[in-house]
Amino acid sequence: MIFTRATALRGEITVPGDKSISHRSVMFGALAKGTTRVTNFLRGADCLSTIACFRKLGIRVDESPEEILIHGQGLSGLSAPASTLDVGNSGTTTRLICGILAGQPFSCRLTGDESIQSRPMKRIIDPLTLMGARIQSERGDGCAPLILQGAGLHGIDYSSGVASAQVKSCILLAGLYADGVTTVTEPCLSRNHTEIMLKHFGADINTHGTTASVRPGRPLLAQDIRVPGDISSAAYFIAAALIVPGSEILIRDVGVNPTRDGILCVCRDMGADITLLNQNRGNGEPTADLLVRHSALHGVTVGGSVIPTLIDELPVVAALACFAEGTTVIRDAQELKVKESNRIDVMVRNLRAMGAHIEATDDGMIIEGGHPLHGADIDSRLDHRIAMTFAVTALGADGETTIHDADCVRISYPGFYDDLRKLAR
Repeated sequence: MIFTRATALRGEITVPGDKSISHRSVMFGALAKGTTRVTNFLRGADCLSTIACFRKLGIRVDESPEEILIHGQGLSGLSAPASTLDVGNSGTTTRLICGILAGQPFSCRLTGDESIQSRPMKRIIDPLTLMGARIQSERGDGCAPLILQGAGLHGIDYSSGVASAQVKSCILLAGLYADGVTTVTEPCLSRNHTEIMLKHFGADINTHGTTASVRPGRPLLAQDIRVPGDISSAAYFIAAALIVPGSEILIRDVGVNPTRDGILCVCRDMGADITLLNQNRGNGEPTADLLVRHSALHGVTVGGSVIPTLIDELPVVAALACFAEGTTVIRDAQELKVKESNRIDVMVRNLRAMGAHIEATDDGMIIEGGHPLHGADIDSRLDHRIAMTFAVTALGADGETTIHDADCVRISYPGFYDDLRKLAR
């Protein structure tokens, strides 16, 4: 797919539902008693993988253009799948469903695509094993395929070495099946959608600082869930408005949970003109409309506790840094190496091809902004966030930029390119 420099982007847009919340609505709805109704569900490939897995586990899920209905069977209502569970490209599905499967009275096998089979699963295998789970990496390399055999679980007090919502959520979900309280403490707070939604479904869950605890024994009850717009998807339009002169974009109904809004904090630190309008709160998740105007940006240092709040947006932050005056340093972001691709290497290689002054470090990148970019051939590495980042970067570059395997955006935002074109008219 080919992209060129854009003139002013103007208009308003509504981005698809939040991917993290969409995943959890299906999972928790499956474990609840009654029918959970979900609107604005993200119909990307990853979330559809979650639906497919729970259907194999005996859960009826009805889909219509307006809503998703999950007919939950309670915490003990899942049944053994007749075949391997395929999570596709979804790391969230993989790690969270393992927490649920660890406490089931049956065995199953779980695998995914080539990318999933290279992503680290030892970070969930270890704590689940401490809880008494029987979970093995089939190849012995700490990655999928995974074999889970039914086992009784007990509560643990676990200190996680990484601030990861997927790890935390996996352990808390296993804790629903344990014989006592399960507690997870992180080095800094990761996104807290699991804690918010489990409480909404009626779970006995408490949080304090970077610690979350769940006490088993309380049933989950079906709920109505309105999924807010995904701030990770909004980030690309935020970046587009900031880098293309004369642009002004209104992005409607975006989730602005403080554990996810790091992109707003960093952009404002860079000098971005972003205004939050119509702020609201539903199901415990805050939302707002984002009004974004073209801005003169300057370099910043991004690191520490803000990293877990924008880990998926760091590629687009690196792209923004190329259009900022001065130097931007991204650090404490080792997690970028174990996403759908090694996003540090991929960003550095592709931005250099466009003329950026950028260096990789062990835990991030250093970008010297203010150097004009030009078109290039971009290898997306089948990573949806890389493809979307370079589609936006190309809007501020001279010449033509070709993105290979650009259709990988279907994982999280099937209509992304159409929405981008609408704003450029």
